Amino acid sequence: MSADAAIQVSDLTYAYPRGPTALDRISFEAAVGESVGLIGPNGAGKTSLFLCLSGVIVPQARALRVGGLDLHDPAQRRQLPSHVGVVFQNSDDQLFNATVFDDVAFGPLNLGLPPDEVRRRTAEALTAVALTGLEERPPFHLSGGEKRRVALAGVLAMRPGVLLLDEPSSHLDPRGRREFIRLLTGLPGTKIIASHDLELVLQTCPRVLLLDGGRLIADGPAGTILADESLMEQHGLETPYSLRGTARP
Repeated sequence: MSADAAIQVSDLTYAYPRGPTALDRISFEAAVGESVGLIGPNGAGKTSLFLCLSGVIVPQARALRVGGLDLHDPAQRRQLPSHVGVVFQNSDDQLFNATVFDDVAFGPLNLGLPPDEVRRRTAEALTAVALTGLEERPPFHLSGGEKRRVALAGVLAMRPGVLLLDEPSSHLDPRGRREFIRLLTGLPGTKIIASHDLELVLQTCPRVLLLDGGRLIADGPAGTILADESLMEQHGLETPYSLRGTARP
């Protein structure tokens, strides 16, 4: 595996207590700055993989490094919040303060940064998601798309090198979805985007990982894998409309 990869996973296996194996010998790596789609049917293991990459659960693995940190080392795992940002499927799970500013500033404040640096990072993050001017608005008065962008701003304010996004287009109307896709394509850093919205994956990720039953079924160019109608059907998915009929015999 490449020493300079942003994410390195080798033979990762995890089973929940008294439950089935959620992930079975997963191996892949993601380069710095790469955007990778994570696809698969419900129960495929996508959320479990995110929990492993974010340090919430500790799997068995020959190698597991994210953002330069060895997650086998508890001390390094505790540094993850400043290296890895997670945007949850439901933005309301991530917003809990009285104002947009307070939500975005929460992470930098907990890093113990000086007030001026907190304000600088908060302003930069809100600018990046086009929400400047809404600092004093209560998050729960915002639209679904605006909430999603506030949640993302809170992650960006931590300046992570790796972003994990879980179903980023869920609960968004068509305009909000289009705006969020444009935002995602312009963001720096390494991104893993888990989604059933395969058109979004196609537009934002040159490469995809297909999981099913906790196993990595396919890893390759998004256009090739998503256009394979037989493969998609076999694993409970559908080829995006824009690619139907384009797969080679």
